Amino acid sequence: MRENRLRTIWQSGGAVSNGWLAIPNSFSAETMAHQGWDSLVIDMQHGMIDYSTMLLMIQAISTTNTVPVVRVPWLEPGILMKTLDAGAYGVICPMINCREDAQKLVAYTHYAPQGTRSYGPTRALLYGGADYAKHANNTIVTFAMIETAQALDNLDDILSVEGLDAIYIGPSDLSLALGCAPKFDDLDPKAEEAVAHILARAKAHGVVAGVHNGAPEAALKRIAEGFQFVTIGSDARLMAAGAQAVMAKMRAVAAPKAAGTY
Repeated sequence: MRENRLRTIWQSGGAVSNGWLAIPNSFSAETMAHQGWDSLVIDMQHGMIDYSTMLLMIQAISTTNTVPVVRVPWLEPGILMKTLDAGAYGVICPMINCREDAQKLVAYTHYAPQGTRSYGPTRALLYGGADYAKHANNTIVTFAMIETAQALDNLDDILSVEGLDAIYIGPSDLSLALGCAPKFDDLDPKAEEAVAHILARAKAHGVVAGVHNGAPEAALKRIAEGFQFVTIGSDARLMAAGAQAVMAKMRAVAAPKAAGTY
């Protein structure tokens, strides 16, 4: 089966630089994939993306070595299984709040006897290889999002679920849950303390910790703290920032009038 570069990077002690896709377009996904990201997450929860478009985006990402990962809308077996059948090599599931949620997530993303995933890896066989079924359980990466006060209360119970590979912190939702302003970077002290606690407990359980960031400086800081999966911005934010930078330069000086105009 094709290797999962996320696991390879983690096993070497490295950190994954992850990009985020909210725009429902295969060409923009392909363009992002050719920029050297270790992985790209297709966001079906808050991005403008449905299943058919997600499939095209996975195919576009697959023209490169970038690992295709999908954030599903919710903890629901159908979409998790169809996402993996499409060839996603990782899934991020939002709002995992207790041990039972984490157990369901692991079950839905693993074949028997470890789980209850139904067999039908239609495109995954093309991407992963003919031996997909034999190795999928130990190759696919399953992330649980930790982003609520309830999840914090049940953190050790969640992290101790066998088969859960990684957790992913949503700083904005976590901040809101703790009565703080929603941010990616420069979190309020209470939220920052919670992030540090989640990281420490994940390390204690041998679970990879990931976190969303708004800027590369913040992502580098998180890597130094011990996070091994860091997201930096998104396709929409990067496009907007690039356009803003161009227009700021254009407006910084008075544009000369073209010859022959009033």
